[in-house]
Order: sequence, then structure tokens, then C-alpha cells
Amino acid sequence: MSNEERVRVEVRADGVACVTLVRTDKSNALDGAMFDALIAAGERLRNERGVRAVVLAGEGKGFCAGIDMQVLADMKDGSIAGTRDLVARTHGLSNRFQYAAWIWRELPMPVIAAVHGFALGGGLELALGADMRYATPDARLSIMEVNWGLVPDMGGTVRFYDLMRDDVVRELAFTGRVFPAAEALSYGLVTRVDADPHALAWATAREIAERSPDAVRALKRLFAGQSSRAAAAGLLAETVEQQALLGTPNQMETVFASREGRAPVFIG
Repeated sequence: MSNEERVRVEVRADGVACVTLVRTDKSNALDGAMFDALIAAGERLRNERGVRAVVLAGEGKGFCAGIDMQVLADMKDGSIAGTRDLVARTHGLSNRFQYAAWIWRELPMPVIAAVHGFALGGGLELALGADMRYATPDARLSIMEVNWGLVPDMGGTVRFYDLMRDDVVRELAFTGRVFPAAEALSYGLVTRVDADPHALAWATAREIAERSPDAVRALKRLFAGQSSRAAAAGLLAETVEQQALLGTPNQMETVFASREGRAPVFIG
């Protein structure tokens, strides 16, 4: 594996594929190359008829730590990893960054996220792209974008309202609080809590693979149709808000303050 590799894809003979984030030196943080690698992995699996279920996991100490801090630091010029216009719909309903998470919603086969360690910010949004999420009891999750002066912009605002009560979404999003897997389970963000979510995800994926692929794919289409009726408007709205925030003085102050280990000083 080269140092530039971000995602590993393994397709097994039993019809189960595993997509693993392997940027372990950066806690699987999302940079431009990681976004592209996730999209490439999803596009590869989309048309593989032999794949009947997918496990989405992270290697190393956690699932995904969210956006790469270096990317945040480089927002000063108003761009993220080379993309200036977040509002443009470049991948169907979404932009490039949303699609890294949303593509798992669009795959014809079920996707199970196995979360250990942490799924923070964009990492949580990535996990929410899966049909189901299994997490270790000690896993930590957060809607933490407000800590960087930003809003969730990888489809999170759509998925949060699919799964959670309005007041709970607001409390977690306004504070950026980190919460444990048991709490996430009570909110509906996690499907099951298990000591070995990877083994459980594999077992469920194998069980799905033993069912009629035509029926399973039909079910996924039906479920996707129900949960995505408002998705186009929601995906667009979150990027409009994000575009307006990026590079503003208060947004950049959150990043600089974090890097310098001090309390932010906001304008207004």
C-alpha cells in the first residue's frame, strides 16, 4: 500500500465487499484525495452484480475523525481541496463532498458501516450514508462542524432529520458535543452497539448476500425513494449555507484559535 492510498476495496467470493479507510496516520481524516477515493470506491461497486452487500469501515484507531485540519487551515482563499463552488451540483443531487457520503445511499446493494473509536463531523456524516451502523460501546460521535465555524455539508442535515428528533438534532449541532455510542443508539444514529461491530457487520452482510439480490435491491430502491424525497432541496440548502460561511472572519477564527490552543474571539 502506498502512502497516497486512502481507501482499500476488497471483494470476496461470498458476495460481500469491504471498503476500508486506510489513512491511519491522520485518523482517516477527510482530505481531497480521501473524498475522491471514496467516490471511486462507490462507483466501482455500483455496477458489480456479484456484490450483494458492502461493509464500510476504518482501519486504525477509529472510523473517521472528520475533515482534515490542514484543509480547514487552507480555507483562507475560500476553497476546499481545490473546489470553490460548493453549490454547483456536480454529482447528481450533490456536490463532490456530499457525494463521498451520499453515494452509499445510491448503491443498489445494502451498506453497513462498522464504527469503532470515533466518527466525528464528516466522519459521522460518512457513516450516515450507510443503510445501517454498528458501533463499539466506547465509540465517540459528534456533529462537530460548529466547532470550526461551519455546518454539516455532506448530507448530514438530511440524514439527521431522517433519523432523529428535531430538538435532539439542534442540541447536538448547536453545541458540537461528543457523545457515546449508547447515546447515539437512543437517538437513532446507531443501529446496534456491539463489542465487535466489524464481525457483526460481516455476519449481517453475509446473511443479506444469501437473500435474493433482486428482492434486496428492490427493497433498497423503495427505502431510498421514501427517505430521499426532500433530499435534493436539503443537500442544496446545506451547501448554500456552507458557502456563505467559508473563509469569513469568524469561521477562520475558530480554526486559528483551535490551532493556537486559545479561546476564539468572534466579531459581532
